Amino acid sequence: MGLEILIVDDEVEFAEAFAERLQLRGFTAHIAYSGEQALRIVDQGAINIMVLDLKMPGMDGLEVLRRVKKSHPEVEVIMLSGHGSEMDEDYGRNLGAFAYLRKPADIGDVLEAVKRAETLLASRSV
Repeated sequence: MGLEILIVDDEVEFAEAFAERLQLRGFTAHIAYSGEQALRIVDQGAINIMVLDLKMPGMDGLEVLRRVKKSHPEVEVIMLSGHGSEMDEDYGRNLGAFAYLRKPADIGDVLEAVKRAETLLASRSV
C-alpha cells in the first residue's frame, strides 16, 4: 500500500527530520507548517495518515482534526503534543484521533503508530 503521510507541525526541524525518516522507509511524506496549509493539502486528496501537532499558531490541532474527520473521515490522525492535557487527549480521541503521543515523542514510537495506522487502513481495503 503506497501511503501518503502528512506531517503537520510548526516546528520546521522536527517536521523535516520526520519526513526524511518516513521517506527512508518507503513512505511518501508531505509537510504542512500550519493547520490551514494542512487542510488545503488534505482537500487535494491522497493523504492516508496525518501526524498532527496539537499546539500551533492560528488553527490548533484539535480544530484541524475536527475539520479533517468531518470532510475526510478515512484519514487516520496521530496527534502529537508537548503541552496537551488529559482533557485534550480525551477530546482528540472523541473527535476520531487514531493515536495520541506526547512530545518529545521518540521517533520510533511515532513510526510504530504510523505502522499501526497502516495496518488498519490495509484491513479496510480488503
